Amino acid sequence: MTVRTPLIAGNWKMNGSTQRTQQLISSLCSGVADDDDRIMLLCPPYPYLHIAAEALKSKAIMLGAQNIAMEPDSGAYTGEVSGLMLKNFGCEYVIVGHSERRALYGETNEVVSNKFIIAQAQGLQPILCVGETLEERELGQTQAVVRRQIQKVIDSAGSAAFSSAVIAYEPVWAIGTGLTATPDQAQETHSFIRSLISEQDATIASLVQIIYGGSMKSENAKELLSMDDVDGGLVGGASLNAEEFLAIFQAA
Repeated sequence: MTVRTPLIAGNWKMNGSTQRTQQLISSLCSGVADDDDRIMLLCPPYPYLHIAAEALKSKAIMLGAQNIAMEPDSGAYTGEVSGLMLKNFGCEYVIVGHSERRALYGETNEVVSNKFIIAQAQGLQPILCVGETLEERELGQTQAVVRRQIQKVIDSAGSAAFSSAVIAYEPVWAIGTGLTATPDQAQETHSFIRSLISEQDATIASLVQIIYGGSMKSENAKELLSMDDVDGGLVGGASLNAEEFLAIFQAA
C-alpha cells in the first residue's frame, strides 16, 4: 500500500487576535518535532499571516491561507490578496473552494478551478475542497456532485496538477453542525475521489493526499484517520484549541 504523509490542517476561519495567534502557535509548536512524519498546517485569517509567519520561523509547522484572488497579478482589485502576496508571507498552501466560499460568496466550480490554477502558477499548493449538502446526500447525489467539482479542475488544469495539490472532502452537512460522516462514509467518498483521479493517472491517484473536513475532533479523529484513503484532516473549530488540535495531530 502506498504510504502518504498525513496532513492535519487548521482552518481558523474568521477567528483570532494578535495575542491569540501568538499564544496558539506557541502552544502548538511544543507538540510538533522537526523530524515529525506528519505535516501540521495552519491557515489563519489574512491579518495574522505575518504574525504567524514570524512565529513559525525555523519551526516544523507549515503556513497556509484560506483564500486567494482570482487575478494573477497586482492591480486595481480592492480588497483582494494575490498568491504572490501569500508566498511573500511564507505561505505554502491555500484553501480553494471551501463550502462557505461556495455557499456564501457564490464561488462556482469554474471560479474554484481558476483559483486552483492561479494558486499553482504562483507557487502554492491548493487544497481543493469538495463535498455535498445534506439534501444532495439524501438524494443519493454525493458522487455526482463530487465528480462535477473535481472534473472541472481536471478539464481546466489536467490530472497532472494533482501531483502538487491536496483534496479535502468536506460534507457540507457536517461543517460546524457537530455532525460527522462515519468513518465508512468518509472512506467511501475518499475512495471514489481517488478512483476519479485514477481514471486519468493511477500513479498520481495513489500519491495525492485526500483529507477529511467536517467536525473532526479528538474523539473521532483516530477512527477517521485509520481509513485507508483518509490522509489527514481539514479541521475548523477544533484547530482553535491547542490541546484538541494536537490530539488530532497525534491521532494521525
